Amino acid sequence: MTKALAANAPAPRDETLEPPDPGVAMTVDELAERLGTLKVWAGDPSYARITTLVNAAWRRAGRPDSELVGRTTVVDCFRPGRRRLSAELVTAIVHALHPDHNYLAQWQQALQAVAGQRRASSQVRVYDSLPPDLPVFTGRADELRRLRDALTAGGPVAIATIEGMAGVGKTQLAVRAAHLLPHDRVLFAGLRGFDPDPGHPPADPVAVLDGFLRLLGVPGSTVPRDLEACRRLFHERLAGTRTLVVLDNAAGAGQVRPLLPATPGCSVLVTSRRSLAELSPAVSLKLEVFGRPEALRFLTDEVGPAVVREEPEAAARITELCGRLPLALGLVAAQVRARPDWSLADHAEWLDERRRAGRLDDGVALALDRSYRNLDAERQRLLRLVALHPAEDFDDYAAAALTGGDLDAARAGLRRLCDDHLIQLAGDDRYTQHDLIRIHAAERAHEQERPVERRAALTRLLDHYLATAATAMRILYPTGADRRPQAPETTTAAPVLSGPEDASAWLNSEYSTLLAIAAYAADRGWPTHTSRLAEVLFRHLLNTSYRDLLTVNEHATRAAQAVGDSRAEATALSALGVAYTNLGRTEPAADRLQRSAQLFRSIHDVRGQAHAVINRANLEFYHRGPAAAKVHYEKALALYREADDRIGEARALDNLGYNEGTLGNFDEALEFLNRGLAVHVEAGDRHGVAKGLSNLATIEVRSGRLDEAEQHCEEALTLCRRLGNRSIEAEALDALALVHTRRGEPERAIELHEQALAIKREVGDRVSEADILNGLGEATRAAGRLAASVTWFEAALAIAGDTEMAEQRGRAYTGLGHTFERQGDPASARAFFERALHLYVEHGMYEADGVRRLLADRNGNRTTTP
Repeated sequence: MTKALAANAPAPRDETLEPPDPGVAMTVDELAERLGTLKVWAGDPSYARITTLVNAAWRRAGRPDSELVGRTTVVDCFRPGRRRLSAELVTAIVHALHPDHNYLAQWQQALQAVAGQRRASSQVRVYDSLPPDLPVFTGRADELRRLRDALTAGGPVAIATIEGMAGVGKTQLAVRAAHLLPHDRVLFAGLRGFDPDPGHPPADPVAVLDGFLRLLGVPGSTVPRDLEACRRLFHERLAGTRTLVVLDNAAGAGQVRPLLPATPGCSVLVTSRRSLAELSPAVSLKLEVFGRPEALRFLTDEVGPAVVREEPEAAARITELCGRLPLALGLVAAQVRARPDWSLADHAEWLDERRRAGRLDDGVALALDRSYRNLDAERQRLLRLVALHPAEDFDDYAAAALTGGDLDAARAGLRRLCDDHLIQLAGDDRYTQHDLIRIHAAERAHEQERPVERRAALTRLLDHYLATAATAMRILYPTGADRRPQAPETTTAAPVLSGPEDASAWLNSEYSTLLAIAAYAADRGWPTHTSRLAEVLFRHLLNTSYRDLLTVNEHATRAAQAVGDSRAEATALSALGVAYTNLGRTEPAADRLQRSAQLFRSIHDVRGQAHAVINRANLEFYHRGPAAAKVHYEKALALYREADDRIGEARALDNLGYNEGTLGNFDEALEFLNRGLAVHVEAGDRHGVAKGLSNLATIEVRSGRLDEAEQHCEEALTLCRRLGNRSIEAEALDALALVHTRRGEPERAIELHEQALAIKREVGDRVSEADILNGLGEATRAAGRLAASVTWFEAALAIAGDTEMAEQRGRAYTGLGHTFERQGDPASARAFFERALHLYVEHGMYEADGVRRLLADRNGNRTTTP
């Protein structure tokens, strides 16, 4: 017995090996292969053992025995040749083999990517304001009182839930209550818990937190990737505030729990069609349909007392035919107002006839059908077409694109539909629809619009977003605009973007819509739109969110593969490499960049190869150091020259110069940087000139050329401020601060570093932020503020992490060594110097010699080697 058990036990795990990275997999077979590698890494337990572990976990989660898994099904997950994998089962297997939350998240991401399922669950619009309150609100007085009492009681986070069937008025009650509650700020999100459209699945809590954090001032590119880190940052940002969080249409407690604040004084209001008792709310309202008096009062408030007074029996009959459901009553009331030639008895008779004929079986369906039929043909078509919009909300320009008509007509139609309760205001000039109304209208679209007409409408919509995005990007990022995909010609109205402020505002307001459009177009037959949109938005996504850059280009890769467009696939793969590099995922970054370069070679696109190679060089620089990156920068330079891409050539020279400076080869570095600067000037790339001047100044500081560095910093600052380029302005300020530190003027240096840090935090550049924090550590040490110096260096290390940004980690370790030495702690100082030396030697950086000599002096001239 003992021997048999021992034979089935897994072998000891080799702790020196890393588990396989699922992010490299691009097919189901490759993912199954990675799962097999994970099994071996975990000690190669038997399939029976894995099955036992999976079922045990599922039983603990409350799953009935009838839904447990068999050994054969588990084995199938490891076999090649399958068309799809069960994401739920694979996730359970991974958890059994390696129960680490972050690693499990990598598998979930890979499963979504391979299956093409990174869909609308990751696209959600959030708001920092409430939807407009209803001008007339009937009843629910007791419910409002209970909500107010529960959410203003003070103390710990107060949670209130409103539960009930669709159309019963949960959202309206929540919005009315929220408008009445005191708060410093509000966060509002629709969670899509029960949308009947599979294209609108429940919102991913990570995506909701991502949106909330952006509203709270966190730059998109610095938002954490995993749920727990997002939650921690969310709690930090809410600390000391009195924030009201409104979560509408939740799927259940599991979706809501990660979104709850932890700060006393904050409050949460949640609506759902399911019980949320697991949240232990201070008050839980189970909202029912109106009682008879309340339903009649609602109808009276909507159509006017005189109308009801004339026909009280017909009014009561209408309320019963509508099931006393607020949504249905609101729709019918709108029709009563729109048809003053009909009596209430006429409306009641029409509803009754439809029900007796068995045509419709509930109050909402009756009211929807009645409302739709009473619209004129133009508004019927508008309602049908806006129901096809892939995103959660839309503006009047999108409506005009769908109809192909006049903007003023679209605006007037939307206002009428809003009056008819068929669409709702979601914010300034934005509209949304109740999910039941949208599904009803979309069904009418499929019945009444020919497929070719529906496709034409959606093509106009996609063209509108692509064209306006291209215009906005051309304004914000003019360099290289001529090499991005050209905007399609459109015949419908587009917003006027007169400058950078308008362009930035449009991109921000339509951000979640553009992400939804990219996914929709890839999956629904417009793959070229996805590829072009991904390429157009690359620079914006790079500066906004690496996760979104990853998501959009996964859609673009899949779309390009579907139509055999090698160039578009190579471009998307290159962008994926950049995203993975910035997310710290070295293996998938290298894989995507290699595949990109191979594809560009196969189609003889030399410029594309150069992009892939210089991105690979950046990956090597961050993760393996400048010695490993050098050969790739040299290759990229040669390719850009072969492609006669002068701006690319200049950037490669810039990167080579900075790389040589990091290796300590200052003369070569300055030569490369000056050559790159000359090319930028010749090509008229003013942003490139500013960047080149800033890089030149940084290397001049390192090599002791302080006067030249100061001059180049001032030139860069003048140019940046003329161009409005805040990011490079911060880099020039940082370089100028280094000049002042070297000259013994630390207070001025601290002031400049702090200005640079504020800008970089605003734009979300984490690599540069670590650089500036190290500069602050050095300046505050020079000013004698030793405790502050330690804080700044530790902050730089927190950003640099354990495996990334070798240059900044080494600089922080060295800085901490010097600071602890001045604090009279030689043992700690020596430990940090040794860590810095090991890192500098490993990555071939010139600083190694200086730290080695320093340690030798501290050790009585005994040479220390890592």
